[in-house]
Amino acid sequence: MTIHMRGSAGNDSPIRLVIHGGAGSVKSGQGPEREQAYREALAQSLIAGHAVLAAGGNSIDAVIAAITVMEDCPLFNAGKGAVLTHDGRNELEASIMEGATRAAGAVAGVTTIRNPIRAAHAVMTKSAHVMLIGQGAEIFAAKQDLEIVDSSYFYTRHRWNQLQKAIAKESILLDHDAGLDTLPGEDEKRGTVGAVALDCQGNLAAGTSTGGLTNKHPGRVGDSSIIGAGTYADNRSVAVSTTGTGEMFIRTAAAFNTAAQVRFLHAPITAAADNTLEEIAAIGGDGGLIVLDADGNYAIRFNTGAMFRGTIGEDGIARTGIFPGPETPALSC
Repeated sequence: MTIHMRGSAGNDSPIRLVIHGGAGSVKSGQGPEREQAYREALAQSLIAGHAVLAAGGNSIDAVIAAITVMEDCPLFNAGKGAVLTHDGRNELEASIMEGATRAAGAVAGVTTIRNPIRAAHAVMTKSAHVMLIGQGAEIFAAKQDLEIVDSSYFYTRHRWNQLQKAIAKESILLDHDAGLDTLPGEDEKRGTVGAVALDCQGNLAAGTSTGGLTNKHPGRVGDSSIIGAGTYADNRSVAVSTTGTGEMFIRTAAAFNTAAQVRFLHAPITAAADNTLEEIAAIGGDGGLIVLDADGNYAIRFNTGAMFRGTIGEDGIARTGIFPGPETPALSC
C-alpha cells in the first residue's frame, strides 16, 4: 500500500483546505511540463478555497470554490471534460455536506448543469431533500438560477478517444488507469475531484464531484454523490472525500466508515483512513481519501500509484503532489 501524509494546521488559526483530483496508477516520467499543468490547476483550486477561509468565510463556501475551479478545468473528470458513458454522454454527479448540522445535498445523472457541486449545495439549502437525479435535478437547478449549459459543453475530443479505446478493450476505466492515462497533454485527462475544509468557526465541510467511469453503463451512479460513501462531514469527527473504485467505496460506506472510527473508536485519522482502504482493497478496490478533523489535522492516503492532491493553510502557500512523496509549494496567495 502506498500511503501518504499527515499534518496539522498552525496554532494561530485553524483554517485548512485539502483537495484531491483523483487517484490511480499514473506513472511518473511523463514530462515536467505535463506534471506542472496539473500542479498549477490544483494550486488555483486551493487558492480559490483559501480566499474564502482567509476572509472569514465558511467551510461550505470554501469547498464549493475549490471544487468549482476543478469542475471548470478539463484536466479533471468533473464538469467540463468529464468522461463519457458507453453511449457517449456525460453524466455527472456531486455531493456536499457540512459538519455542524450534517446537512447534505447531492445530484446524480445530470447532463446540463455546469457546476454540479453548486447544484448539490442548492439541494442541501433550498429543498427538503438530500439527493435529486436526472431531469428532476436539472429542472430544480434551473429554478435556482444555476448556470445551465448544452450537454456539448462537457464534451472533449480527448474523452471521445478515451471512450473508443475503452470500448475496444471492453473495459470500464477508473480515473487514472494504467495504459490509457498520461499527465495532461494531448492524450487523456481525468480525475474525480474533492475537497474538505475547516473554517475559523471550527466547522468542517466536504464535497466531491465526478463524471464517473469511462464506458460506464448509462445511469450508473458511483460513490461521489452518495453521502457516507464518497462524502461525509461531522464536526464531532472528520470531513472526508474519496476517489477510486466507486462500487467498493459504496459497499464499505467508506467516508462514514472513516469518520465512525475516529468518533467512536478514537482512532487517529491516518489509521482510520488506512483501515478503510484496507477494507476496500480486501474486496478488490483501490483509490484514496482525504480526511480533516476539527483541530486542523489532516491525512491524505492512497493505495494506488498516484493521487492528485494538495493542501493550504494559514500561510496561504498551496502545496501540491501527484506521486508518492512530500507535497511541494506551488503558488502563494
